Amino acid sequence: MSIEIRNITKIFGHQKALDNVSFSVDTGSIVGFLGPNGAGKSTLMKIITGLVSPTSGEVVVNNVDVMANPDAVREIIGYLPENNPLYYDMYVKEYLRFIANVYKIGNTAKVVDEVIERTGLGNESKKKIGTLSKGYKQRVGIAQAIIHNPQVLILDEPTTGLDPNQIVEIRNLISDLGKEKTIMLSTHIMQEVQAVCNQIAILDHGHLVANGETEQIQQKDTSGNQLIEVEFNCSFDAQILMQIANIVSVEPLGGNRYLIESDSETDARQDIFNFAVQNKMAVLAMQTRQRTIEEIFQELTNKQNC
Repeated sequence: MSIEIRNITKIFGHQKALDNVSFSVDTGSIVGFLGPNGAGKSTLMKIITGLVSPTSGEVVVNNVDVMANPDAVREIIGYLPENNPLYYDMYVKEYLRFIANVYKIGNTAKVVDEVIERTGLGNESKKKIGTLSKGYKQRVGIAQAIIHNPQVLILDEPTTGLDPNQIVEIRNLISDLGKEKTIMLSTHIMQEVQAVCNQIAILDHGHLVANGETEQIQQKDTSGNQLIEVEFNCSFDAQILMQIANIVSVEPLGGNRYLIESDSETDARQDIFNFAVQNKMAVLAMQTRQRTIEEIFQELTNKQNC
């Protein structure tokens, strides 16, 4: 395992930010770390990087105990905080040379040039950081996180505030880095998780409510219901579909398309087709589908709020 989080609890005053959280991250994984605001994501990331001490529990990164050997852990972890702390009056290349010197990296000029090329900062390297767009500032933040070639990357909301094109660019960069590093990625953008992550951990009110491979999480449905997407040849009041046995909800999707939820243990598609024939409608398309990450996220976190 690349990261092992064991029974982590963190209490600030009278508030329990994390409550006995345990999960592990395999080497080479890109983990989507999800949760509502205030769920404890940033706190746990700071504990993993050694910036905050837990009230109890332990974290081991590549067989190094974070609390026992914080300096050793910092050598193998790269960290981009949510609020990217950059020196706006410094030039990009100047700043990265400064960071390289902090890590006591030899052959600084060569390493800085390599990381500038890797993060696509070539045309911006002679500009002051304060003049860069938000997207390029995030690239500088990622550059400083990987300049010492860490084995593990912790990225806290790396695409917050970016426009759609910038989000795609940073997402592609993260995917590329994930080919050789273990990455924990905190984000509120569910499409980002589905695009780049092969593992998901969901935190809510300091509790871990889900953890597993992305496909496993998508199949997670505590109701056990079946979702069927159907396109008919005409539009109608969706409520008439509630006449079909075992149908619990119908959601219009537009364009004569409907999302039907059935609680039957048997496949409901035959009943839907028969209903259409009886009502002189044609079924143009029909397929079962998994719940989206967003739907699973809402189901799990809303349940905790009830």
